[in-house]
Amino acid sequence: MSSLGEAIIHLAIDLFHQIRQSKKENIFLSPFSISSALAMTYLGARENTASEMEKVLHFSKITENARGGAAKDRVEKPGSVHHHFQKLLTELKKSTDAYELSVANRLYGEKEFPFLQEYMDNVKKYYLASVESADFKNAAEESRQMINSWVESQTNERIKGLFPKDSLDSTTVLVLVNAVYFKGQWNQKFQEESTAEEKFWLNKDTSKPVQMMKQTDSFNFVSLEDVQAKILEIPYKGEELSMMVLLPNKVDGLQKLEDQLTAEKLIAWTSPQNMGKRQVHLYLPRFKVEESYDLVPTLQALGMVDAFRDEVADFSGMTRKYDLVVSKVFHKSFVEVTEEGTEAAAATGVGVSVVTSLPFHESFRCDHPFLFLIKHIKTNSILFCGRVSSP
Repeated sequence: MSSLGEAIIHLAIDLFHQIRQSKKENIFLSPFSISSALAMTYLGARENTASEMEKVLHFSKITENARGGAAKDRVEKPGSVHHHFQKLLTELKKSTDAYELSVANRLYGEKEFPFLQEYMDNVKKYYLASVESADFKNAAEESRQMINSWVESQTNERIKGLFPKDSLDSTTVLVLVNAVYFKGQWNQKFQEESTAEEKFWLNKDTSKPVQMMKQTDSFNFVSLEDVQAKILEIPYKGEELSMMVLLPNKVDGLQKLEDQLTAEKLIAWTSPQNMGKRQVHLYLPRFKVEESYDLVPTLQALGMVDAFRDEVADFSGMTRKYDLVVSKVFHKSFVEVTEEGTEAAAATGVGVSVVTSLPFHESFRCDHPFLFLIKHIKTNSILFCGRVSSP
């Protein structure tokens, strides 16, 4: 597994645990998008600002291998975080007929602000990003609309209004944007005629009607005794991406599963040696989730503090001027799952006990709250993840 893939999983779980405190029913985000947008910022961060970001983004393991030398050499060393991103983004941008996946990075800098050419070049080189100038000082609202319409165009019109009204003003100097759009068909589609209205239990006492899709096929599957849950992998056409569904055994078992969820456990549970092919009767509701988050408080809670503080933030790798500070981190995401497949977009040592004697046919009935993630199999990178409490 790539160390960048691991870093993104760690960030995913950290963000998830922060966001679930907000008591939102459904959760959906793109840890990959958030990680890449922040990594572009990290590229220009120095001193404590950089150390904090490194910690929160779980880049420390990667940077240990690329330690030593001047900042410039650290960026250009083959093992650097930025090299890892360059490889991952190049891999994800490969054209394929199996699915649509578009990943786009862009920086908008205040046109009067002197950004270092070297930083601009590196953003282009490692993050395949373009740097555009914007007139936040005199035309903040027009700049906001320009950025939003770019995001919209990159996500097939799915992500609208990433930056809310009045979120950018004359003090804004730099806006980092990452947009991800994915549309994939299931390797084995659900037959529409099998879909029927069924109950989805929000909790033990309350249910709501959903359109429940059904199919029986051979899937990668594991039953986890210790957390009373099971995991199923549904591949997309081309088998380069898949959706993992984590389903508690009990209607009200999600809280317990989430409480015990760590990155290490998730990596172990979903590793190929733990999951095996089984014939499964799969019941999955059609669902659609759209969420938006202001990530500043979340990132601060995780320990990324200096980047947002006036006179403390050090982004001297972007500009000789020291008064650069991150003011906004917005993330908006969308997913829709149907019989055909999934459409999703976003902008920004563990013991595993496996059951040995299993019945020939497993039933995997998602008729109560569950977690899911969409991953790029080769790099084991989580592109999207979320919770469906109420489809």
